[in-house]
Amino acid sequence: MMTRGWVAFLFWAVVISGCDRGSAGLATLDGGSIDTTGKILLVNYWAEWCKPCREEIPELNRFDREHENVLVLGVNYDAPAPERSRAQAQELGIEFPVLASDPSATWGRQRPEVLPTTLVIDSDGRWVTTLVGPQTEEDLQRAVASLSSAGEAD
Repeated sequence: MMTRGWVAFLFWAVVISGCDRGSAGLATLDGGSIDTTGKILLVNYWAEWCKPCREEIPELNRFDREHENVLVLGVNYDAPAPERSRAQAQELGIEFPVLASDPSATWGRQRPEVLPTTLVIDSDGRWVTTLVGPQTEEDLQRAVASLSSAGEAD
């Protein structure tokens, strides 16, 4: 028979272990899970109607390909059904994973009001900064430079 103390201990152990500040296991549109452990994340909010988003996507694709320890993740701002979101991502040429839902609350952030917006998350799963407006590869490199100086990015 378990005492109340043990029950309370087990309850809090489960709660605390489930409250990882990281973002391992974010769900994609395809129902898969992305392990983000140890990666710097650039979580980009886009929409098919957003011209600056369209212009920024090739920069994000290149940055994702060229930086091994950085992971670019997309969020369709309009949150259509998964099949529509996949079609929009394909139409826009998005090569990086697109998430099934808005993860901003994971890092204590609110849903952005301006597009494009990119959240920068360090390799420990903590929000660092928010980039508003279209970013170039150079902008993205500057955003992760302080993190990469510690050997985290590429």
